[in-house]
Formats: sequence, C-alpha cells, structure tokens
Amino acid sequence: MSESAKRVRSNINGVHHPVVDFWRREVGGISSRNFSNRFSASENLVLRLEIYKKLEKHKGCVNTVSFNGEGDVLISGSDDWRVVLWDWQLGNVKLSFHSGHANNVFQAKFMPFSDDRTIVTCAADGMVRRANILEGGKVKTSFLGLHQGRAHKLCIEPGNPHVFYTCGEDGLVQRFDLRTEAPTELFTCQSVDPKRRNMEAIHLNAIAIDPRNSNLLVVGGMNEYARLYDIRRIQGGGLNGSTPAADHFCPPHLIGNDDVGITGLAFSEQSELLVSYNDEFIYLFTPDMGLGSNPIPASSKSSVSKSESASSSKDENEHSVPMVYKGHKNSETVKGVTFFGPRSEYVVSGSDCGRIFTWRKKTGELIRVMEGDRDVVNCIEPHPHIPVLASSGIESDIKVWTSKAAERAILPENIELPKRTPRRWMYRVSTRRELLSQLFAMQSRRSSSSPEREGEPSRGRALLDLIRTFNYESSDENATDDDDGNSHEDFFS
Repeated sequence: MSESAKRVRSNINGVHHPVVDFWRREVGGISSRNFSNRFSASENLVLRLEIYKKLEKHKGCVNTVSFNGEGDVLISGSDDWRVVLWDWQLGNVKLSFHSGHANNVFQAKFMPFSDDRTIVTCAADGMVRRANILEGGKVKTSFLGLHQGRAHKLCIEPGNPHVFYTCGEDGLVQRFDLRTEAPTELFTCQSVDPKRRNMEAIHLNAIAIDPRNSNLLVVGGMNEYARLYDIRRIQGGGLNGSTPAADHFCPPHLIGNDDVGITGLAFSEQSELLVSYNDEFIYLFTPDMGLGSNPIPASSKSSVSKSESASSSKDENEHSVPMVYKGHKNSETVKGVTFFGPRSEYVVSGSDCGRIFTWRKKTGELIRVMEGDRDVVNCIEPHPHIPVLASSGIESDIKVWTSKAAERAILPENIELPKRTPRRWMYRVSTRRELLSQLFAMQSRRSSSSPEREGEPSRGRALLDLIRTFNYESSDENATDDDDGNSHEDFFS
C-alpha cells in the first residue's frame, strides 16, 4: 500500500483518528512519540475537558499558576501574599509560605534544574524575590531587586537555572543572575514616536522568551507594539537609556491607536508570537510579519487614503496580516494568553465573563468555551507534557482541567459578554496599602545593600513604627507554617 493510501486510511475528514493511530502504533506504523503528540493534540480531548480538581487554600485572587518541569507540582501566588505548592493530582498542599512581598504576588516560577528548591517571584510592590526551600520544608526568602511600580511578569531563560528577566510599570527590563548580587538594568521602553520619546516610560505588562532562541526577548504593555529585542545587542541603558528594539509587531489597524495595550504574550515552539490586547482581540504573528526596528514608516503608511492602499500589492498585504482570535473580552484585568497542545495546536485565553476560550490556531475558529470563574479568568497554564490545564482568576481557588468528560462539549450558540466598563487595571490610583508596600520594598533594598550602623535605630523597628502609623499589620516574612497548622516536612519525601 502506498504512503498516500496509508495517510488517507489513518485520517477521517483531515483529522487523525485515535483508533487507527493506536492500531498503527501497535503494528509499528507510527512511533510512540508521534502517537503521543497526535493523541495529546486531539480535538476530541479538548472538547472533553472538564474540572478534575479545585485547589483551595488561598484567601485572595490567584494571579499566577505554573507547573514545574516534571509537571507533578503546581505553584501559585495570590493577593494573600502567599505562595503555595500543590500536588495537583491529589489536590493536596505540599507547601505554603509567605512570599516576603508586601502586596499581591503576580508571578511565581520554579527555576529549572534546581530540584524545585528555588522559586522566583515578582509582585505589585515592585519587588523581585527568591525563595529557597530548605530541608524539612522551611523556606528562606530574600530580596533580589526592585521596580518603581508594579512588577507584573518574569520569564526564565530556557534551561538556565540562574538567569531570568522581569518587566514592570516603570518600563524597565532587568536581567537577574542568581550567581551575582545585583540585577542588570537592560533598557527602558519608550515611545517609538520621536515626539513622545522623552515622555513617561511605557508601562510593561508582559515578557516572554523565544524557546527556540533564548537570545530573543519580547515585551509588551500600554502601547500597541510588541517589541522584540536581541539580548546580544543590548548594552544596558537602565532607567536613563533606551535601547531600540530589533523588531516590532502590531496589527495594521491598531498602529497609532492610543486606546489599546498588550496584556499577554506567548511564543509557540515554532517561534510564532501570540499577542493579547485589552479591549481588542488576540493576534498570531510569524517572524516575517515584523515592522522592523523603526515602525514609524509603517504608521505613516497606514494614514494613506483607501484608494491608494487598494492599489498596493494584495499579496504583500495578506502575508503581513496576522491570524485573529475573537469572542472573549479582555478589559478588566491584565490577562495572559497561551498555546495548548504538544505543537501549539490551540490558543487559549481567559475572559472578563469568567469563561475560558479555546481556538484552533491555524484557522482562528472558536471551538470551546468553559465556565472557569464566577467573575474573571486571568491565568491559563498548560501542563508541559500531557493535555491538562490549570486556570485561576478572581476566585480564590485554582481549577485543574483534564479530558475526563463522557460527552464532547458543544459550543454555545449565544455567548453573552459583559458590557464594556472602564479599564480599572490601567488607571488604578495607588492605595495606602500600595504606597506602604513601596516603602517596604525600599526598606528591604536598603537593608540588603548596607549594614546597620551602631547607634542608628533598628531598620526593622523603624519599619514597624511606619506600619503602625498606617494602622497596618505586617505578616512574618519567612513564615512557613500552614494556616491550618499542617506540617510540610514531607515536601521532598
């Protein structure tokens, strides 16, 4: 039988049939790895996703969920300032500890090849911190660096147990090497428009590294452009310098739009770039869709009359238009976006309506809508090896999704979305709690950089007096005891 005939018999309506693939694997017609990839990418599994476990421990919104490299431990961070490690399959807490932050934890990740003992975090207090898990389940947290404003995201250099990057609302991107004492301030994002370049830095919400080329770093924030940087070309300008991006990505119709911003970024295994905009849609860019290091000429082209643009080459325009994913609503919070499947076959995002939306990557077709939160779903995290999702949002629990439903889900005919409301996440005024957390962060930085001198008042006591002045109660920075009094000495058993 010819290869083409075999392919026809193993496909039904262009989709690999699991029964045929299973038979082919058994007779040696397909490798176990290819069978696993096809099985994990099956749309049948996506349509059978349902809640497997609800992980309940946090006492506030859960802002970050992430799996370890093996996929057997899930880590989460919350508005309660705590970090929790979960055995998600059993639904048990393995370890719970105070992060050391003085405000909402926005991101928490394991460093690779650290035996899951090194965790890095960033938060609304602007601090970047490290947590080392010691024997017996005890945790030591330490201050690493600071952003002037909220630090929304961090990303880890693939396969590197020492290096990661952070971005914040100060527009600054920093490189951290755990082998050194201080971070490197790489650059500050400024407007690409020369007339606005000396204005306030662009607030950054998202950062990601290309898994196929760890020298390529992309950032996005309160601006229409996703900016791609080649780390090898960055000299380090910090807060006082601006480094031009190697490339910019933006849908043509959003160029020059001051009302949009980027809340989420993700790279696929094929180096495709996924960009989620607030009050807009999600777009998929291939590497050849960039606008170059200076996108201003592209902006001027967008203002050309319709008759002139119609006379331009259609082929050239079509190849530069990204795939779009519609149906969700992204207005209230800083939402992430991600790929799902062993070869990034699907695009997944949360929504203001409390649902999880899933699209086919190649066609942009919406295939699944799942109820994920009573309010808003912010975080979606795929398992590194198997078809499992973790989600979180405004509710204090984490939902783990597996393909265990008896019936395939049907897409609702009418998906009602909430009415548009002002973007509170964008223009939120600093509260007394946030101002205090900045003072706490500054105190931590000073304490780590210089020793106390004899005769000076204790910095710890000074901070405590300041907290009392604000009628504010502080938590023990390194508390590792569970609120339930549970022991976690078996964490590494």
